[in-house]
Amino acid sequence: MSQTIFENAYICFALLGFLMTSQCTAYSQETAPNPVPPNIVLVMADDQGWGQTGYNGHPILKTPHLDEMAAKGLRFERFYAAAPVCSPTRASVLTGRTNQRTGVESHGYALRLQEKTLATALSNAGYQTGHFGKWHLNGLRGPGVPISAKDSHHPGVFGFDTWLSVTNFFDRNPILSRNGDFEEFKGDSSEIIVDEAVKFIRQQAILKRPSFTVIWFGTPHNPFMAAPEDARPFAHLDRDSKDQHGELVAMDRSIGTLRKSIKELGIAEQTIIWFTSDNGGLPKITPETVGGLRGFKGSLYEGGLRVPAVIEWPSHISPRVTSYPTVSMDIFPTLAEIVKLPASSMLNTNDGLSLKKLFDTEITTREKPIPFDCLGNQAVIDNDWKLIRLGRNENKKPKFELYNLKQDPHEKLNLFDANEAEANRMLGLLTGFDSSIQRSIDGKDYPEGKVNDGNPQPRFWNTVDHYQPFIEQWKNRPEYATWLRKRQNNRRKKQAP
Repeated sequence: MSQTIFENAYICFALLGFLMTSQCTAYSQETAPNPVPPNIVLVMADDQGWGQTGYNGHPILKTPHLDEMAAKGLRFERFYAAAPVCSPTRASVLTGRTNQRTGVESHGYALRLQEKTLATALSNAGYQTGHFGKWHLNGLRGPGVPISAKDSHHPGVFGFDTWLSVTNFFDRNPILSRNGDFEEFKGDSSEIIVDEAVKFIRQQAILKRPSFTVIWFGTPHNPFMAAPEDARPFAHLDRDSKDQHGELVAMDRSIGTLRKSIKELGIAEQTIIWFTSDNGGLPKITPETVGGLRGFKGSLYEGGLRVPAVIEWPSHISPRVTSYPTVSMDIFPTLAEIVKLPASSMLNTNDGLSLKKLFDTEITTREKPIPFDCLGNQAVIDNDWKLIRLGRNENKKPKFELYNLKQDPHEKLNLFDANEAEANRMLGLLTGFDSSIQRSIDGKDYPEGKVNDGNPQPRFWNTVDHYQPFIEQWKNRPEYATWLRKRQNNRRKKQAP
């Protein structure tokens, strides 16, 4: 009898414990706060080639901070810029779409006002958003000038709460625009914008608000203006090569400042830093910039498209190297999945995919081909295969080239005629892409079914009214002097009888 009573009591206590545990578990699941959203920092170099890092084996350039970031994060061996020139790639980062869909045909084109951007989506999700450095999505060409508050396509229009920005490339001692107010700075341009970005990140960290920070360098775009101490190790090179490498030294140092500051703020574990470049490297630089790949900036060969890229997120990414093919259009959908943005944050027609699974699992096959359309040429990459169509906009018959990048990473052997089956398959992908692109160009992706007015055509900033009062003031600055003289001489020649 006593054993039965004991057993019954035990069962009752066990059942009571189970019910209490279940209730507590249910309560904790219902009331547990959502995970803290990560801070996000997107960093982009301007014209840095795939081979211009220490970790990719550059023979003389030391990039210790990028090397450390690559050693502690996810390093991409096959990361592609969406285009071989700058503005189109920047548009792809903010939209997840290939550049032609967004209206950004080439450098100096304006991003359409109807595009949905990553900055707007994150702002709607409670992020404080900031842009620092090169913008080049407002349709202005020429060396970078501070963006006017009157500009119809300034960063604030596309979702940035705070911006310290310039229209295009910029160098030492720049003039930048802080939400429309012009400010003159002294020092290296990379270090200036990182220092300002860190102030923004620190302010949000103190207020315990998630931040989205875009840092778009002007380095190593020409003209090259390195500090003497940064250029000194390269004194044996020609002037342009010496100063370009010196600029990269300062840029790498600024990345060290960024990473160190985030660590000191105690937010490194909760911060994603994603570094890449806007297009391939430049020609006429010694040593060469693309790590032995074919082509340079402006080309759809690997040297014009493949760029250095690393993601660092200590709490979620274990160090490793991946050869999975990725592209700048993947940035928006990846961050959208991480932050759990609503599907409506992006336009339905997009070209990227989320890389979140890649953070802890190697993926061998990419399900979505990568399209390219810029400067009158097209290409599509489908894992190991790459098809290039040259001369799309010319009247003569276009030229096709087919490469197996796994077997031929330097694109030396054109297999278009030798492998008819693969050539036809890739042509089918390119044809479908071309048709889809044309619908986007015509505005069919937008609710209005058309492209609205209000997007300016590319023009030089010295022809824009709100810059006229500054031309006399800026005409002797080194970044503008030669360019303004050439523009004035060209104008006189056109006006001459």
